[in-house]
Amino acid sequence: MNETIDALQLNIGGGGLMVMNISLAIIMFGIALELKISHFKAIAKQPKGVITGFISQFLFLPAITFVLIWLLEPYPSFALGMMMVAACPGGNISNFFSQLAGGNTALSISLTAIATLLAVLATPLNFTFWASLYPPTADILREIQVDLFQVFQIVGLILGIPLILGMLASHYAENYALQWTSWIKRFGIVFFGSFVIVAFSLNFEHFLGYVHLVIGLVFLHNLLALLGGYSLGKLSNLPAPDCKSIAIETGIQNSGLGLLLIFSFFGSLGGMALIAAWWGIWHIIIGFIMSWYWSTGKSSIKKLFSNA
Repeated sequence: MNETIDALQLNIGGGGLMVMNISLAIIMFGIALELKISHFKAIAKQPKGVITGFISQFLFLPAITFVLIWLLEPYPSFALGMMMVAACPGGNISNFFSQLAGGNTALSISLTAIATLLAVLATPLNFTFWASLYPPTADILREIQVDLFQVFQIVGLILGIPLILGMLASHYAENYALQWTSWIKRFGIVFFGSFVIVAFSLNFEHFLGYVHLVIGLVFLHNLLALLGGYSLGKLSNLPAPDCKSIAIETGIQNSGLGLLLIFSFFGSLGGMALIAAWWGIWHIIIGFIMSWYWSTGKSSIKKLFSNA
């Protein structure tokens, strides 16, 4: 079974990698248009939330992922996919879910921006560090011989440059940035969403045949990310809206970036791609569930039981 999964080649169509590159860059540029220097000044005055979010995103999540892999011993390519997702920054839709859940949206946007900038270095280093500590995934890295410098280049090109350009546009052409921000973000998300739908349709049979092997892993992995992020916020004595945003930033990962790196360097290694692809679907589902629960669901459930 292991060999069958690893031999699975997912099809993303002609020019699929280019489409992923462009769509992720557009989304990052749209996010950056909302950022201002004042956001970072506010962080400097009250840094606890951002520091806690950073620890949750780049230290806690990769570490708890490593522990989970040691305990469950999944297929090596599944383990490598989990490490890749854990090494990525928060997903671009985390800001939307944070606002929907009644979280601290300003903190969420700031965490997304900072995590994206840091991801240029942190994502490749985190991934290779943890993957090299687990013998089965270390063997895959040695066989494939991933060029770390090329990983830096791709992450910087897709995340870092659009973020910097967007912030410059926001600073020097604020009126235009305000007018175009929502349109650019929507276009990027629709563009990427359309690509995902096409890619999913091209691989529908593969997905149905193997997704049952990764559903439980992704569910548990994501649950630990959400609970861990919220718990770290509580341990730091942060207010509830901040805890919600940190949980969402930790549990909503940029799986699109993960898929891009997998297709670029691992030959669309089946197990890795399945983990990242199901993460991309599941974190949208759980994002809406958590947002509903935190916004209206919690009070509705309490009212239901009090009237019973």
